[in-house]
Amino acid sequence: METPSACWDNWVGEALETLYSLKVLRSLRPICLRSSQPREFGADDDAFQVFDEMQHWDRSSVEVEIAETTFSRWMHDTPSSGGDGEAGASYEKFKKLILFSGNDYLGLSSHPTIGKAVAKAAQEHGMGPRGSALICGYTNYHRLLESSLADLKKKEDCLLCPTGFAANMALMTAIGSIGTLLAGNSIPSEDEKIAVFSDALNHASIIDGIRLTERQKSVKVYVYRHCDMSHLNMLLSNCRMRKKVVVTDSLFSMDGDYAPMVELADLRKRHGFLLVIDDAHGTFVCGKNGGGVAEEFNCEKDVDICIGTLSKAAGCHGGFIACSKKWKLLIQSRGRSFIFSTAALVPVAAAGHAAIKVAKLEKWRREAIWNRVKDFHLLTGIPVTSHIISLVVGSEDKALQASRHLLQSGFHVTAIRPPTVPPNSCRLRVALSAVHTREDLENLAAALSRCINFQDTRIYDSNAYARL
Repeated sequence: METPSACWDNWVGEALETLYSLKVLRSLRPICLRSSQPREFGADDDAFQVFDEMQHWDRSSVEVEIAETTFSRWMHDTPSSGGDGEAGASYEKFKKLILFSGNDYLGLSSHPTIGKAVAKAAQEHGMGPRGSALICGYTNYHRLLESSLADLKKKEDCLLCPTGFAANMALMTAIGSIGTLLAGNSIPSEDEKIAVFSDALNHASIIDGIRLTERQKSVKVYVYRHCDMSHLNMLLSNCRMRKKVVVTDSLFSMDGDYAPMVELADLRKRHGFLLVIDDAHGTFVCGKNGGGVAEEFNCEKDVDICIGTLSKAAGCHGGFIACSKKWKLLIQSRGRSFIFSTAALVPVAAAGHAAIKVAKLEKWRREAIWNRVKDFHLLTGIPVTSHIISLVVGSEDKALQASRHLLQSGFHVTAIRPPTVPPNSCRLRVALSAVHTREDLENLAAALSRCINFQDTRIYDSNAYARL
């Protein structure tokens, strides 16, 4: 019996043969920017510095200011387009806040080594060639970043995308194209379609990618209850289609809970599906080497395709798909959001590569963020398990009142409301960073205790399901 990977490898291979015969198989050909070749950082690089503890500049990622006019509008929940007053005007007064709403989990956005990498690339190449990756926007800087990400994720190759959202859209449309290609570019029969099983609380980019794929009429979609492996097993057992895909967030952005990776790996062995995870919030934070949630749960080999982003813990920008070489060829030939988007700026690619190296070497950052997770639990008694803490308070009024109280107390914590979450599951989303201090957590816990009851606060809302 063929393994899940071998089956999918054959199907992807057949799809690629069809694309080749139609002469529509796309190629990536890096443009070489010669003035200074990008290279792997070494200890002898003057521009490459790492540190063994927090530095003064790290705090700039969590210490922010907002204008008093913006503060007033927030306190009164007044809608704004962001154009109130004159931003940065000398007469404007500002209020200092500690940011607990961002996704810069390791505090790398202000790291000098990453800044120097950006500056060096910009000085030598400007923004770089402008165009889609398939035309002229793909350079040796992009290729070096892809290689580093493939190594981080223990995958054969990697494809850069403009954003994590675009990465999920590109992958889902590429998956849908397999059914059509293998059916001779016609609508496949029910048996030839691809069965896509999606967690009910998956990110909007996965949901929208699936919606777009459904228009191809080549997939059938099943939504399983959030992290409910019994429900997923039942759906898989009752599905007679051979081509099955399970797609899930690895760490859910609005609930802060993990996908049951070990159970998913077991089900993959039993049912032979392609396992796709979106590791946007786990990459660089989870796992001994920052490889993400799959590394944390020791099941990297069971994940076939890993979506990720450089916009969160890496402190940079962009998305990626870590996969096999065959899958990369297919996605770059059929992933619409990749094909029709301009490639990342060269300085952004240089920043991403530097961030990977810094994140790997400055292990104290991962240790620090997990210490802050422990601190939050000890200070509040709330049993949190990740750096994303979702405090479900119920109504919009309750969430907004709590957010305004925290704002007055000097903390930027946003109330999450519909349509991001279902009605009556409004929440405060607290995001921890490696550069928050124990004192920050003590002050935040004190402020929270004055506006919510820790004993009555839920951190997961098991009845709040997204809808495809």
